[in-house]
Amino acid sequence: MASVERQIRPIYEALDTGSNKSALLACNKLLKKYPQSNLIKALKALALVRSQKVEESLVLCDEVLAAKPTDDPTLSAMMHVLRGLGRHTDMVSMYEDAFKQQPNNEDLGAQTFFANVRIGNWKAAQQIATKMHKQFQEEHYLYWSIMSAFLQANDPTTPETLRTILLKLAHRLISAATPSYYSADRFHLHLSILRDLALYDEACTLLDSDAGKTVCSSSLACEELRREIWRLKGLTKEEGVRAQARIVDAKDRNWLEFLAVLDAAFADVAGGDADEAQKAACKEAVAKTRELFVQVAEQDGRKDRSGLLALLELEKRARVHGVSSNASELQSSLERYFQQIGDKACCFEDLRPYIDLEGDDLSTWSSFLESQSPSLDNVSDLWRYTNVQKLLRYNLSQEHITVELETVRAMKFLKAYFDGLKLGKDLPDTELQPADDLAILTGHVLVSLWKLSGKIEYLYHAASVLEYASSRSKQSYKIHLMLVRIYRLIGAPSLALEHYRAINVKQVQNDTLSHFILSRASLFSLSSIGDLTYSSECMEASQIYMNNSQETAEFIVRAFSTEKYSQIPDFIVFEDRLDNSLQRDLTKLEHVRMRVAHEQIGSDLVDMELIELKFIFDRSHHDNRDFEVLPNYQPRRLPTFNQQTLLFDKTPGPGWLSLVLKTYIRAFQLASDLDDTVEDKLLIGDRPKPSNDPENKLPLKERLEKRKQEELDELTPDELAFLEYATAMSEWLAPYHDYARPPPSAVLAEAAKQTELKTGHPLKGLELPANGSATNGHSKKEEEPPVVKEPPVVVTKFFDDMSARFKELVERGALPHELLLVITLTQEALILFSIETIRFKNASVVKQNKFGALAQSFKEIRPKAAASLNEMATTLSQLGEKDATVEGRKAFVAACKPIWESSELDHDFVSTMSKKVTDSKKQIFEGVAKGVARVCKNHAS
Repeated sequence: MASVERQIRPIYEALDTGSNKSALLACNKLLKKYPQSNLIKALKALALVRSQKVEESLVLCDEVLAAKPTDDPTLSAMMHVLRGLGRHTDMVSMYEDAFKQQPNNEDLGAQTFFANVRIGNWKAAQQIATKMHKQFQEEHYLYWSIMSAFLQANDPTTPETLRTILLKLAHRLISAATPSYYSADRFHLHLSILRDLALYDEACTLLDSDAGKTVCSSSLACEELRREIWRLKGLTKEEGVRAQARIVDAKDRNWLEFLAVLDAAFADVAGGDADEAQKAACKEAVAKTRELFVQVAEQDGRKDRSGLLALLELEKRARVHGVSSNASELQSSLERYFQQIGDKACCFEDLRPYIDLEGDDLSTWSSFLESQSPSLDNVSDLWRYTNVQKLLRYNLSQEHITVELETVRAMKFLKAYFDGLKLGKDLPDTELQPADDLAILTGHVLVSLWKLSGKIEYLYHAASVLEYASSRSKQSYKIHLMLVRIYRLIGAPSLALEHYRAINVKQVQNDTLSHFILSRASLFSLSSIGDLTYSSECMEASQIYMNNSQETAEFIVRAFSTEKYSQIPDFIVFEDRLDNSLQRDLTKLEHVRMRVAHEQIGSDLVDMELIELKFIFDRSHHDNRDFEVLPNYQPRRLPTFNQQTLLFDKTPGPGWLSLVLKTYIRAFQLASDLDDTVEDKLLIGDRPKPSNDPENKLPLKERLEKRKQEELDELTPDELAFLEYATAMSEWLAPYHDYARPPPSAVLAEAAKQTELKTGHPLKGLELPANGSATNGHSKKEEEPPVVKEPPVVVTKFFDDMSARFKELVERGALPHELLLVITLTQEALILFSIETIRFKNASVVKQNKFGALAQSFKEIRPKAAASLNEMATTLSQLGEKDATVEGRKAFVAACKPIWESSELDHDFVSTMSKKVTDSKKQIFEGVAKGVARVCKNHAS
């Protein structure tokens, strides 16, 4: 045995280092000596999975599972194999079989429990944990059982009646166990159960005990839960008294303590419709609370701003509830805050919730700000000046937002930026420049000028200023993100990608921030000519979701092992939000659109994408995208900078995703031979859990035909036209596909043959029918083929309409992304047409099903599509070439003359900018044009 272990060790080393080929060679060599070794078979299956040889691994995988192994090395290797294949249910069955064979093996029991935990099978996990507690008498198994019951109760799929039963079971078990307060996490679980059962009195008894107080004082999670329980029990005023004592006696400056005091002050009027007595009591409480906060503010001075912010929040709430006793109190609090904190970076964001002022309040506040010294002698003065400009800009009235006044502001902020740069001249590259926000303010004003005037030259100005600021402050993510938005607007996607990558996005930020570069990324993709830059970016950004599916379940397992019960619900929420991320599936759809433009359309692509898109269609999505990270210093009466710089003034959301998904699912369904029966048999991994949305219970065909107005509102007019075209084409072609599609038995027979050819073994569950054949068509059908109809007008007119639309945009000097949308949608329409007619390229299918007239109509549509697309491509290529000439670059520099003439942005810098921007624009225009020609060659013949 020791000899075998020594021989196997190199396989482990090869797998650990990613040398899958070496691992396969070593496994094959050892299997000749030990052909019945389940461990070697499992390791070979793992090497095959990691080498993307899935079908070959399945044969070995099924052999090992059939042997029902019980040894830990084999089980461990198989766990990795099954996770790689997405066969989590088989993993559970494997461990359950092993545990049944060795019921006294405690480690196998724990692994069986963990296997259920990984897939969220809380019912089975609870039963196994209960069994283990009875058998091995370890108390942590009882808590595993309690936690599993609690999680099952909170699972969205659990019926409400069963939820209460499970919580009561958990309560009974935890009440009979050793007191939970010996462990903070067990105590947290106990309190969570009591909260969900609304047993607030019992929870308060626990919390008021000496042990409970000790636990809460040392555990933030328990303290947070205590606050929630007190609030639910209606102890708002008591919580306020406790928080006040901590603020005064313990000098606690946790903002939650201040919020507790504020909530207590307004407890009498919180429900609305307060009578005079309640308002009088509230006024008295507000007065006392103000005294407390004034005292705190005076004690802390500049060391801590909590007291100053609390005074602002107090007055804001007092005005909302009609219990403010002094009209000038808000102004006094604002001035007091600014005088002490006005030279700090946080000032504007802190004050923004409190400065939506009108009338005399606004006049007084503006006069105060204008009276501040404009000195830029040191960093503190620079920040004070910057905050004054942000605060004044926030409350600009509509009549003060004109091209003339905004131009003056842009020049003023730009001059102040260069003056402020002198204060940071000796800072290393790793530090932010203190003047950065003045450059950002300048960029905001220039974008505002673009929106007011419609002149793209202001975007060139903004790009030049921010590009210079970026060179002086390389770590400023705010400047990088602004440039990403502006470069996308002016048609320089390679520069946008350069600045996005400079942010160095990591881990889960790929979910929250990748929308900046990947929203409508197919517009800027050159995948049709083999440039996979944006396609690769989609894959890299999606890696976090792969990691989530593999790693987060292990975090949950580890939390059970170490009894960190308070962390488990958060891990589950995290896993769910990433698994069902809206951005994940928006990125996936963009990648599909790039892929069909790049790859040859075949059954492998169609079938794989159809299955995955149907999984996505069954999800309820979480929108985790972060838009607040983008700075906004625009007046409150204007759209935010984020809204102003969106392509087409729209953000693709759940509605956009749903409609584009429906379009592609219908297209792939027509091209595919898979029906639900075949799909179930060929599917390798487990099906993802569908959401609980009642709409998911409707037949798929009915769901695909549904259109909601809120979904349609997320599309641009051109995307709506594309949707009408795609819908009409699918409805026209569906009857012919349904008639010509081979029967499931033939599809399964062909799949079985292909698998046996590749692996030398028939695939489990795909036995070849005795009379099965993989022929196309329905030769044995008795019904007549559907009558061939003329193509719908929407389909035949679409390419002409888009050609006219493109000419109109060119004539009015539309922005690059508007031109790109029309030409890429037209290209996409041709690709969809190719996908949905690929079945009828086979002459025998056409002849057998009497679809000659149908094939003839295709020959009339393709040339029209190619002619329209080639004409657009020629124009687009000419536009790109025109901008990149010497004259085009001179025009860019001339447009930026007001910037480089009135600041330290010299002519040479702007000349360099002109080359970068025009070259990037030429690259995308010429690349898309060449891609269109290639797509026409591949799909229009």
